[in-house]
Amino acid sequence: MTDPKWGLVSTIKAPARDILTFAAHHLDLGAHRIHIYLDDDNPNAFEALKAHPKCRVIATDEPYWKRRKGRPEKHQARQTANATHCYRRGPQLDWLAHIDVDELLWPQSPLPGQLANIAPDAISARVRAVEALAPDPDSPPKPGHTWFKGFSRLQKPRRAQTAEIYPNYGQFLNGGFLSHVAGKIFVRTGIEKLSLRIHNAFIQGNMDNNSAELTGTLLCHMHAATWEGFLASYQFRLARGSYRAELKPVPTADGAGVNMNDLFSMIEGEGGESALYEFYKEVCTATPELRERLMAHNLLHGFALDLEAKLARHFPDFA
Repeated sequence: MTDPKWGLVSTIKAPARDILTFAAHHLDLGAHRIHIYLDDDNPNAFEALKAHPKCRVIATDEPYWKRRKGRPEKHQARQTANATHCYRRGPQLDWLAHIDVDELLWPQSPLPGQLANIAPDAISARVRAVEALAPDPDSPPKPGHTWFKGFSRLQKPRRAQTAEIYPNYGQFLNGGFLSHVAGKIFVRTGIEKLSLRIHNAFIQGNMDNNSAELTGTLLCHMHAATWEGFLASYQFRLARGSYRAELKPVPTADGAGVNMNDLFSMIEGEGGESALYEFYKEVCTATPELRERLMAHNLLHGFALDLEAKLARHFPDFA
């Protein structure tokens, strides 16, 4: 029996170097195909991806969307439309994962072996996220290393741990994360009438509620890996992204939680950008104190991503 082939689909609007670093990391892991849908004109990324034998690139230009009855206004809808398009046209894979440019798979053993061990009746397999921490200038990690925070899978201990780990803001956060705790999924290919969303698979409109757990792999989410990066994305995320107003509040024991939009409005209202920075320092910066609290709950991870070397191996013109 041959090992299953795995790969990715992603809709991306980012600088060419970021796109190619994302591709290089996963090519280095052994991805058989990487399907990238460019959400904006990016000729440098297009040509580099097109030249790589394991990459497939589609420019989602006006003719592309005209063939699909128009370009959805929300980027989330464009992501799911493109992911489903990739899945249904035959991605040349046994398993396809839909992830974003700021998400990097981190398997503890080769992915084909992990995927081969998934029960044959499982349609999807979930990869749980860890969220990047910014380096503390006064206590930096080893060169090339990045600290990540995790969270407890169970809600009750998660709430208690989060309140302890993040003493000022933990009560407002789901596991201490600024972004999703749902993770992302691999989907078995070749299933009729399957469609993809951001975090789940649907068959004939019904969500697959029986995802297997791919426990040997983490999803390294570089959501707010630097203060500058956090600020650069902040307004977009408040208006249309992962902090938008219509998202559900953080689950709490009394059911009276707030969502991230409300939380950030409260923080800024009380102290402006300086208060926002104090929040970022407590929640998103790998200070010795935060690392110690995370370590006490076995929720601190440190990985050498080595992204520059991977970029140089696969796309040397951009290294």
